[in-house]
Amino acid sequence: MSARFAEDSAEAIPLHLLAPDDVSDRLPSLTDAQRAWVTHLGFSGKAGEAVSLADAEGGPAMALVGLGSARDRARERFATGAAIAGLPKGIYRIAAPPDGAAGHEIALGYLLARYRFDRYRTQPGPEAALVAPEGCDANRLEQIAAAEFLTRDLINTPAEDMGPDALEAALRGLAGRYGGEVNSTEDAALIAVNLPLIHTVGRAAARPPRLLDMTWGENGPALTLVGKGVCFDTGGLNLKPSASMGLMKKDMGGAATVLGLARMIMAAGMPLRLRVLIPAVENAVAGNAFRPGDILTARNGLTVEINNTDAEGRLVLADALALASETPPDLLVSMATLTGAARVAVGPDLAPFYTDDEALAAALATAAGEVADPVWRMPFHEPYETMIEPGIADLDNAPKGGFAGSITAALFLRRFVADTARYAHFDIYGWQPSAAPARPKGGVGQGARCLFEALPKVLGL
Repeated sequence: MSARFAEDSAEAIPLHLLAPDDVSDRLPSLTDAQRAWVTHLGFSGKAGEAVSLADAEGGPAMALVGLGSARDRARERFATGAAIAGLPKGIYRIAAPPDGAAGHEIALGYLLARYRFDRYRTQPGPEAALVAPEGCDANRLEQIAAAEFLTRDLINTPAEDMGPDALEAALRGLAGRYGGEVNSTEDAALIAVNLPLIHTVGRAAARPPRLLDMTWGENGPALTLVGKGVCFDTGGLNLKPSASMGLMKKDMGGAATVLGLARMIMAAGMPLRLRVLIPAVENAVAGNAFRPGDILTARNGLTVEINNTDAEGRLVLADALALASETPPDLLVSMATLTGAARVAVGPDLAPFYTDDEALAAALATAAGEVADPVWRMPFHEPYETMIEPGIADLDNAPKGGFAGSITAALFLRRFVADTARYAHFDIYGWQPSAAPARPKGGVGQGARCLFEALPKVLGL
C-alpha cells in the first residue's frame, strides 16, 4: 500500500473536521435527512469518529470527521487521520485543514494508516483517498511515511527472511536509490579489521556477522547513525524462555529505524554528510558461542566481562561506536531495542533518549511534540558508573541487581564514544503491542521523525 496522497479532483468529496463544540453549529446546514442520520449515529465530534453523508440522489455529499477535545488529541495521536483513511471509497478534500502541527498530524496519520504488511498474505487497504491538505508539504509527508513503512516492513519480517544478509540487501537497496556507498565487513574479516565484539556475538550463527557501513553526501556537517542489527536474539547460552524469545525478530529495530531515518534524510536532500553503521548479527547457540564469564577486548581496548550473553546488543554497538568515534561526526546517534528496563520505566509508546548536550535535548523535546513522535530524556547518571565496573575487567555487560538497567546500558555505550561533539542514544521498543490509530500491531519506528525534524536546528542546516 503506497504512502501517497490522491491527485486533486473537481469531484473530491468535501470533508469537514469537527471538534465536539462544533457539531451543533454544523447541524443546521445539513438537510433534514442528513441531520437525522448524524443524530441517529450519535456523531459527537470525538476523535476518530467519522460519518459519510449522501445527497438527495444518494451520491456522496460530504463527510464529517471528529477532531476530539484537546485532551483526546493528546491521549490518542493520529486518530483523525486514521478515521479519514477508514471512510468509504472516494477522493476527499479537507474543507478547512488546521494550521501547523495539528494539520501535519492529521495528514501524516492518514498516510500512516494506509500501511499494510502484506509480504505473506494479501491484505486489503483503505479505499478512501485524501487530497493533500492545503498548507502541508505533501512530498515531505509522503517521504516520511514511506520511510516509516520501510522500518515497519523490516521489523515485521521474520528472521528466516531478515538475517544479516537481508539487512545488508535492504541497506544496499536504499543506497542504490539515493546514491550512497556501502561497504560490508563480514565474518573473519571483522577480526582482521579489529571489530572483535561484533564477530564474537555473531560467530555461532549460520549466517555470518557483519558490519555495514554506508556513506552519503559530500558537504555539510557530519551525522553518524548507529543501529543495533541483532536480527534474532536467542539470548545465546543464557537462553531466553520461549515467552521472551517470541518477539526477537524485532531486535534489529534500531537498525530498521536508522534505515528509515536515513531514507528521510536522503530523500529530502539534506545538506550533510551521512554515515550509517549497522552491526548485523544473530545471537545464536552453538559450540562456538561466547560464554558467561568470558572477558572480551573491544575495538577501543576496553575489556568487558560477560555476565550474561543475552546482553549482546551493547557489545556489537560498542565496536560500532568506537569505529564511529575515530572519524568524529558533529552528531552521533545510536538507536537500539536495548533493554526491557526502558519499557518498565516509560512503557512501549515513549522512546527514552540520553544525551549530555542540553541544546540537543531541548531540540528533540520540541520536535517530538511537533511531529507526534514522543520521546523522553533519561539521565546519564554518573554515580551509577560503578555498577558497570566489575573489577576483573574494565566493564560488565550485565550488572547484577536489576536496578537502572536502561541507564547502566547507556553509560556502557558512552564509554565507547570519544572526541565527538554531541552524542545521543535512543533505547527504543520498536513494536506496537496492540493496534492504535495509524499504528497496527507490529513493528513501528520511534524517534526517527523527531530526529528528522530536529536535525536542521541541531546541525545548523
